[in-house]
Formats: sequence, structure tokens, C-alpha cells
Amino acid sequence: MKHILFTLFVLSATLQAISLPEIIETSLLKSPSLESINAKIAANKQEVDIADKFANPELLLTKNTLPSEQAMSQTVLTFKQKIPYFQKRETRQNVAIAEDEVLNQKLKFAKVTLVGMIKKEAYTIWELTKLKDIIKQYIELTNRNVVLYEAYVSTTANQHMGIMKAKLSLSELEIKISKLDAKIAAAYARLSYLASFKITHLDIELQIANKPDLTQLLNTLSANPSLAIKEKELSKESAKVALADINKYPDFSLVAGLAYRENFDNYANIGIGMTLPIYATEDAKKEKAKAMLLSMQSQKNDVIIVIRSRLKSYHAQIKSAYEIYHIIQDNALPQVKHMFEISNSSISTGSDLFKYIDVLFQKLKLEEQSITAISNYNKAQAKIAELAGALQ
Repeated sequence: MKHILFTLFVLSATLQAISLPEIIETSLLKSPSLESINAKIAANKQEVDIADKFANPELLLTKNTLPSEQAMSQTVLTFKQKIPYFQKRETRQNVAIAEDEVLNQKLKFAKVTLVGMIKKEAYTIWELTKLKDIIKQYIELTNRNVVLYEAYVSTTANQHMGIMKAKLSLSELEIKISKLDAKIAAAYARLSYLASFKITHLDIELQIANKPDLTQLLNTLSANPSLAIKEKELSKESAKVALADINKYPDFSLVAGLAYRENFDNYANIGIGMTLPIYATEDAKKEKAKAMLLSMQSQKNDVIIVIRSRLKSYHAQIKSAYEIYHIIQDNALPQVKHMFEISNSSISTGSDLFKYIDVLFQKLKLEEQSITAISNYNKAQAKIAELAGALQ
């Protein structure tokens, strides 16, 4: 039933626009890379069960070559079972459980990374689509004003050059449109790959919100997936140290046998054995485990430094995008808009079309930078959310 619903969802997604939350939700359920980690988790569940089991018993059948008339002639069936030292099985199982926790954190890390990559591609599509839309508007506006200019102004050499410049500018804009179409198609292909189903239309709107506070953002790092993995790996190494420590103690073996003698009475025997850890192998293994524990602690400390550094970098990107956007929207665009209105109104009076085109392209460049600033702001926000372990 789930497969049928998923198929219907994919078919509908190819026919109409799909939202970013819907893409994320579906990809987290169906991504092949996530299924691979889920399979490892399922396999490790068996390791947890195996770790608590006794070793397989041994059954031995021996017969000597003495004639049956002799009392020592016998056929012996022996059963041998190894009994681990007290709490060895539980300690061994703790290592497998710790590995299970590591795998679960790696699954979350993979999910968070996938969500971050999906957001990046979605925001790229929004940016490229907005740039294409605004360029199309400027193409339409330029065409309309060229027609108006030709209708009201007698063609002289100077005016003819203005018209040629405008048409040349139109060609440049059309080239931009073609390049943007290729980039949009590539971005949709990457997004479809990440989502594990084909996406042709994306319903998304972006804007710039408030400038985030760095101190508050630093408090979100406690849920960082990379840090969580290192913490679980640290717990696993601690469990290994405990196992290496308890392995210094001997294991025991219970032995029971039945001897068959053809011409004499049969008899049974029972005994007990033990391992002798006298070669310091276990001590060496314990020292190795302790060294690995110290190494993992150092790796954890390094991860803390790295994620704090990345957070500060992403915060700087957000701050820059926020400031650029407001410089353009609050200062630059109002001035250029006024210049543009003056230049646009003078077209019908025969003023220089060169100046109009220059102002037009200056305004276009500013609006493109504004769109890019919004995209960069949201991409940096997505990276910060990834650091915080967000799954949306």
C-alpha cells in the first residue's frame, strides 16, 4: 500500500508544483543512501543478540586402539561448554549496543545532510527562476521603450546608435536567459536525484527575515550530528575499555564425558577447565583500547572547534547577505528608480537612449544582487540548521 501511495505521489509531483517540505518528507522515506544505513542498523541488531550468547559447545568422540579385552579399551563421548567470566557477556553486549547508537546517529547525520543538500538546490532553483523572471521583464520593458523611441524620434545617426545599443543589450539578456535555463534544468536534475523522484516544478518563496544572534546560534550546536556521532563513538570506546579490562579474567569450561567399554563397565567423568591469561595479551589490548578512547576524545574536541568555526562563518554570510539586501532595497534602488523614471519619461522627447539603457541595466544589476542576497541568506540559514541537526 505504501508503494502504491508513493507511486501516486511521484506521478502527481511530475504534473504539478511540489513544496519543499513535501520533497524533504518523501526523500527521508525513500532515499537509497538512507536505506543502506537502515540495513546496517538491522544487521547490528543481530550483533547485539549474538554478543549475549554463549559460545557453541563442543562434542568430541574419541576411541583408542587397545583391544576390547583390555579394561583401558574405550570409546569416549565428551561434551564441553565454555562459560565466560561473570558479566563478560553483558560487557560484550554493551559494545554492540554502543555500535547500534553510533549507527543511529550516523543515520540522523545522513538525513540532516540530505535535507541540507535538498534545501541548497531548492534555493538555487528559486534564485535562478527569479533571475530569469526579472530578466524577462526587462526584455519586455526594453522592447516596449525601443518601439516607443522609434515612434516618437526621427532617426538620425545618434538615435540609430542608441537603438542598436538597446537591441544589443536585448541580445545579452537573451543569452542570460539561455544560460539560466540550462542552470535551472541542471538544478532540477540534482534535486530530483537527491529526492529520489523526478521533480519538474517547485513551489517555494524566499525572503530575508531578521539578522540572527550569534550567541543564540551557538547554543544550538549541542544537537550537532557530527558531535553526537563522536559522543556515541566515545561511549563505544569506553565500552571497549571495559571489555578489555574484564577480558583479563579467565573463562571456565565445563566438561562431561561418557566412556563406553565393550567388556567392562561403562563410566562417566566430569571436570572443569579455565583459560590462563598469562602472556599479557589482554593487558596490551586494554592499553590499546585506552589509547583509542583518548584519540576519540581528541576527535570530539576537534569537532567542537570545527562546528563553532563553521557557525561563525555561516553567521558572517547571513550578516553580509542581510546588509547587502538592505543597502540595495533601502538606499540604492530608490535612487536608481528615480533616475530610471526620469530617463524613461524622456524617451518620447528624443533624449539619448544610451543613458536610458545604462540606467536600466544598473537597476537590473541591483535587483539581481538583491535576489542573490536573499538566496545566500537562506542558504546560510540552511547550513546553520544543518549544524543544529534540523530535519526540516
